Amino acid sequence: MNELLEVLRFQAPKFGAELSRTAYQRGLAVTQKDGTTRPIPITATPVILDAAEIRRRAELATKLSSATHKMAEAVLNGGSREVLLGALSPLERSIAERTFSHVARLATTRVDFFVDTGNQARALEINTTIPAMQGYSDIAARSFLEVVARHFNYPERAIHALLTLNGSNAMALYRALLDGYAAERDGKLPDTIALLCRRNDAQITELRYLCERFREFGADADVVHPDEVSGDDAFIVNGKKYELVYRHLFIRRLEETPSPWVEEFLGVVPGKKAVFLNPPTSQMEVKATFALLSQAVTDPALAEGAGLDASELEAIRVSVPWTRRFRSGPATGPGGEALDDLVAAVAAEPRRFVLKRSWDYGGKAVFLGRSVGSVPYNERAQALYGGPLTWAELCERAVSDPTGGGYVVQEVVETTPEEHLVCTDTGALPTSFFVDYSAYASVGLARQPAWGGVCRGSMGEIVNIVGGGGVLPLITTEVAHKLLMAWKAI
Repeated sequence: MNELLEVLRFQAPKFGAELSRTAYQRGLAVTQKDGTTRPIPITATPVILDAAEIRRRAELATKLSSATHKMAEAVLNGGSREVLLGALSPLERSIAERTFSHVARLATTRVDFFVDTGNQARALEINTTIPAMQGYSDIAARSFLEVVARHFNYPERAIHALLTLNGSNAMALYRALLDGYAAERDGKLPDTIALLCRRNDAQITELRYLCERFREFGADADVVHPDEVSGDDAFIVNGKKYELVYRHLFIRRLEETPSPWVEEFLGVVPGKKAVFLNPPTSQMEVKATFALLSQAVTDPALAEGAGLDASELEAIRVSVPWTRRFRSGPATGPGGEALDDLVAAVAAEPRRFVLKRSWDYGGKAVFLGRSVGSVPYNERAQALYGGPLTWAELCERAVSDPTGGGYVVQEVVETTPEEHLVCTDTGALPTSFFVDYSAYASVGLARQPAWGGVCRGSMGEIVNIVGGGGVLPLITTEVAHKLLMAWKAI
């Protein structure tokens, strides 16, 4: 749909400010520690994909999520459980040990992809602890479609149908939560839903948006905080009992501000005082688990031990770049070549590899070999190791650093920046963005809801919304065609 993109580039100065304001007012924002908010930039230029491709990526995410769940459980049931448990904080470890064998359903997961220069979606990592942005993605798409449709004189009465055609991750999340609850409670549906997060959570505007949507869908939903919760045999806030809890709360935040009641609640899966279907599963998100998935493609014993089926192995093969735990000693390289020493091989070819701490948030310990000497690379090295490091020096430090379970090494996914228009209060500015694609999925449900995806953009190759960057509206080809036809009819 290059023709629509050209129209949008020409028209963006006329609707960009309104799009920026609308998205911000709806909740496309980061909340600071003092409670103030700053907008997350939105682009006037969307990502346009066939609905079939969106479904295909969701199916890939489903297979990868299921495989990750199996692999993590197999490791924790085996003799190498420290590979995963050793990466976790004390409370994360305690909860993982108590709950991992009881985790049968995950209402929502998120797999983050880069689309390579061959137009193939390559999975970089999986998010299961707080796989957020269902709300942000809907805000971006909804705001874009409404603002642009009105600018193009699209019939007002038909805009809702356009939004429905494009899909909704908030609706998919709602369906996943209800279906999971019904599976746990003999077909019953919850009367009340609590969205649990800390006060002034960085993404609390997204949670408020989700809460509003859940209410529109028919649920009695509220955003609640750990210091409000009590109850001897139920999840109660201000005298109100909640039957289903959606957790948006990092376990490490509970270590910073302890809440014994919530810690006890999260230690029982799928919950006795209330059902919660996104339990803490740090063991799945640890990047060593992802490395083991990559290894399983060429290690039949590892694949069999985890119980991976043929479809899961195929999803890994086609989408997961070569990834290994970063350790000294012989290994098999990305092309199947024998390496005398993995660390020496990685140190010798910086442009080929990325180093990632196995358990960390926000890209703070991610190093691209080809970015050595750049400001982001040096800032990360300074923060972690006290000063700038060459790639060889970084490899030496990383292989001996046990923090967060050590590092994994991944073959770099070749991608190129894209030209987009970022909306501002005064219009739209041309920006060169690296764009990723995240696909949602569920684990253990009888059926998958109609998950879509979310696209983020950043001027750097390490994409993170809270640390900077923006959201690109994701729309289907069919929706894009309708907008183009409306423009041509003016």
